[in-house]
Amino acid sequence: MRNRFRSSLLWLGVLLSTAAVLALQNVPSQPSAVSNVPRYGFEIVHAYPHDPRAFTQGLEFHAGTLYEGTGLEGRSTLRKEDLQTGKVLEKIDLASQLFGEGITVLNGRIIQVTWVSHRGFIYDRSSFKLLQTFAYPGEGWGLANDGQHIYLSDGTPEIRCLDPATMKEERRFTVHARREAIHELNELEWVRGELFANIWQTDRIARISPVTGQVLGWIDLTGLLPPEDRTPETDVLNGIAYDSAGDRLFVTGKLWPKLFEIRLVPERQTRRTKRIEGHSSDRPHG
Repeated sequence: MRNRFRSSLLWLGVLLSTAAVLALQNVPSQPSAVSNVPRYGFEIVHAYPHDPRAFTQGLEFHAGTLYEGTGLEGRSTLRKEDLQTGKVLEKIDLASQLFGEGITVLNGRIIQVTWVSHRGFIYDRSSFKLLQTFAYPGEGWGLANDGQHIYLSDGTPEIRCLDPATMKEERRFTVHARREAIHELNELEWVRGELFANIWQTDRIARISPVTGQVLGWIDLTGLLPPEDRTPETDVLNGIAYDSAGDRLFVTGKLWPKLFEIRLVPERQTRRTKRIEGHSSDRPHG
């Protein structure tokens, strides 16, 4: 009787373990969120020079001019740059204790936020003169605008919508894919009615609905910066700018020596089959 009881307990333990494994297999994960929405690769249209000392936190192309916000304490700046040469045309240095973050250009003004100081700055776009400062709770990461509202990321799955006149929050939404919240949302850009967001410490950009927060697609920029352009100081992909007049998309990274104009290509067009000694394998285009 005692042996039968032990045997029953053993079988019960096996059944419970099996059920636990099956349950874990059904738990949603970040890879599943990536694999169940449209995915895009890229083609490089043009490569431009970029200051390899610029720790890119914000990027925007407006009226033929490139604007960039850089980070790191003691090295944070706001810059106006020539796209073709990478030359810095005008620059403002932030106070040494501030860590600069995202920027956006709206109504003749440049708005810039900082990481953990809860301080933002508004400059005149033409003169680079500081017009005013503003405060906000939490951290500041990325900024973008749709012409009517400003969008602010803070590294969480939530994006705040701000009133440009007051810089006060009007609403917020959670970014998600298959009901999974997407974390580490970083630099933002408004592109043809969607928000594009760098995912910190990855080579991915999320295409996001600004109405529902749903991820509409994933852009994989793996391999964009070739090994020969990398140094021990080279950091992660970050920085998205869109030229609405020319329908051009630009991307770069922190401490990257190049800024790229890219064209998005659906994944099925970016993969080709290479056959070697009777074996085939998929390899990303470019």
